[in-house]
Formats: sequence, structure tokens, C-alpha cells
Amino acid sequence: MSAVDSTEGVDLPPWACASEARRAHIARVAALLDRWARELRLGAAEARSWRDAGLWHDALRDAPEAELRALSGDRTSPANVLHGPATAARLSSAGEQRQELLEAIRWHTVGSAAWGRCGRALYMADFLDPGRSFARGDRAFLAAHVADDFDGVFRQVVRQRLEWSLREGKGLFAETVALWNAVR
Repeated sequence: MSAVDSTEGVDLPPWACASEARRAHIARVAALLDRWARELRLGAAEARSWRDAGLWHDALRDAPEAELRALSGDRTSPANVLHGPATAARLSSAGEQRQELLEAIRWHTVGSAAWGRCGRALYMADFLDPGRSFARGDRAFLAAHVADDFDGVFRQVVRQRLEWSLREGKGLFAETVALWNAVR
């Protein structure tokens, strides 16, 4: 296992349901967020929120659909977007009170125009994960420039995710459209 695929330091809650491959993704996302937090010289509390967002965002990614629907209360959305709301609900019921962190996790798949930096950073890190196989050079370039142009890189990531959805004939979530309208 390469350093990029190491799951060392991935401390998930006992209720997590994440495969080894998912845990490797989580580790890479958390590492990006840690790097950006250092480069941006974030305070300890904000840096910890970013790290926790990275560690927990996909904690229930491999959970059964019925469990995700029960936790999220969502009966209509596609199953592949339920893990964020389900994880946020589970964390909240366990006592997590950092609302910006919970909102980052809740909406990390579709986006939110109401996000602060934590949500925006998680959205970027999830997309820019160096373990993903598409557009590696372009995504590495963007990841390297987050500290220099946080808002510009964020706008570019939102645009690329929207373009992919349109190119693939996917539907657009209202939250995603609102996010694009907020950053364009």
C-alpha cells in the first residue's frame, strides 16, 4: 500500500460503514484538508473542523440504503447522495454541535450556497482527491493552488462538477444550481 493509499490516522466512529478503499479515499481527503489548513495558517479549531469533515464525510458511504434513508429521513433522493445527510444526522445525535462541520458533511455531495470555508474546502478536497483517476494533472494543479486562490479554485471545482453532470446527462440538484449561482 502506497502512502497515498494508507489508512493510517483514519479514526472513524464505531458506527461507520466504509470499505478499505473508501477509508483510503477518506485518508487522502483528510490529508489534503490538513495541508491546506497549514498553508492557510488556520487556527487550531478551524483546522480541526476541516480534518474532522474529511475524516467523517464518507463514514456511512457503504451503508445499506435502508439505513441511510432511515437516518436522513429522505425517501426520494438518489441513494448515492444520502450518506452525507445520514452521517450528519448520526454525528448530531451523538452530540456533535459544530454546525458548519455538520453542514459541510450533510451537503458535500451536492453542494450548498450557505457554506462557510469548511464546506467549501471539503467539497474541493473530495473532488481533488489525488487517488481519483480522471484529469489527474488538472486536479493536482488546482489542489496546489487552493492556498493561493481559495475562492477561484472553489469556483473552478464547482464548474467542473457541473460540467461533468451535464456531460453525463445527470440531473442537477437545486442546491448545486444555487451554489453555482452564488459563486459564478
